[in-house]
Amino acid sequence: MAQKVLVVRPEKCTGCKICELACSFEKEKKSNPAKSRITAITWDEEGITLPMVCLQCEDPVCVNACPTAALNKDPETGVVELDEDRCIGCRACMIACPLGGITMDMDKKIAMKCDLCGGEPKCVELCPTGALEYATPTRSTLALRREAATKLSEILRKVSGG
Repeated sequence: MAQKVLVVRPEKCTGCKICELACSFEKEKKSNPAKSRITAITWDEEGITLPMVCLQCEDPVCVNACPTAALNKDPETGVVELDEDRCIGCRACMIACPLGGITMDMDKKIAMKCDLCGGEPKCVELCPTGALEYATPTRSTLALRREAATKLSEILRKVSGG
């Protein structure tokens, strides 16, 4: 079975943040965006909202940055998994991630990241506009992922003054 990928279509995102609520409820049984593994960030001047989530990189720099081996890529599923018991909350993975796909659980003092809900991502299931898609990688889905990453990079450059 081919590994699937999460595809973000920024042009379809309305900023409703249902993805955040779906994720937090699925993972924490609370509707609390602070407990979500996906974050919809809006840049008003640019008129864009972009869901930020771990893209399960082919060669994840977060895994290499983790000093306790709390992050590992499952070779079968392609998911970068977090072992909460090994995480010391140092944030090295957050700093290493170029796409902001890792956040912190401020209550537990450990990292939080998307694990694709075991192959049935709730954010995708409940996204009302189709801004999130869980698909088998093709040239077009991989191009969409690159496009979303490029948009994020351009926005970050602009807002940081670079």
